Amino acid sequence: MAKATKKQALGRGLSALLKDPENDINSVLDKNADKVVGNIVELDLAAIEVNPFQPRSNFNDEALQELASSISELGVIQPITVRKLEFNTYQLVSGERRFRAAKLIGLATIPAYIRIANDQESLEMALVENIQRQDLDPIEIALSYQRLIDEIKLTQEKLSERVGKKRSTITNYMRLLRLDPIIQTGIRDGFVSMGHGRTLVNIDKKENQISLYEKIIRDNLSVRETERAVKKYQEQGSESKSPKRSMVTPTFVKNGTGELTDHLSIKVSINTSESGKGKITIPFNSEEEFRRIKKLIVGE
Repeated sequence: MAKATKKQALGRGLSALLKDPENDINSVLDKNADKVVGNIVELDLAAIEVNPFQPRSNFNDEALQELASSISELGVIQPITVRKLEFNTYQLVSGERRFRAAKLIGLATIPAYIRIANDQESLEMALVENIQRQDLDPIEIALSYQRLIDEIKLTQEKLSERVGKKRSTITNYMRLLRLDPIIQTGIRDGFVSMGHGRTLVNIDKKENQISLYEKIIRDNLSVRETERAVKKYQEQGSESKSPKRSMVTPTFVKNGTGELTDHLSIKVSINTSESGKGKITIPFNSEEEFRRIKKLIVGE
């Protein structure tokens, strides 16, 4: 217990240090930076602003209330992480739920780790740390991956190393962003699963995605049933794109094919178009057979 009290007192002492304009820390090389950066400091909630790079956009009110009740009873067990901006001004890197819950119950301060980072480093830290969380929905994770690729300029290989996920896993999440926004919202709200989304993304046209999505909701289709529905749609689409034509072979072609086959002693095929034009195909299996057929056609 004495150890915890000492740690808390240390945090408050550092907090006072940070409020002294003569000890403003903006770099790891500044005086007293080693006492602050990487340590737990009690920061005023009013001095902290939310992170514009935060990948999470949905905060469940009920879950937030439960967290607030827990903090009211036990305190903030895991410190948030912030980065230093200007004098006595900080920006969240991770821990927005704890930050919101603390404000909800009227706390004046919150324990925090302080980092010195530029905008790009802060974005990367926020995205990578949040991706590791278990309660992000699949679309939030996919958007975080996309932002790391677009804004941090990471390849999928580098991204895989950075977040400790297989490249195939990252690809599966990012493919969800090809779904119609209505379906993306349905995944975020829990109407359909990521498995449903991964199946629907195999359909190119958004209107057809929506049609099957509505069927999933209406008929309460499982992922396996959705896979069968998508396969059936694709088969029907393939048939409509390439309709089979029942061609009537002209009589002169039927008779001529037989005569050529008899004359050459090899099966000849003839393809004809509606206009009456056609192509004769004469196969051969060796040079000797080719010479035999040539002799029968043109002589020597």
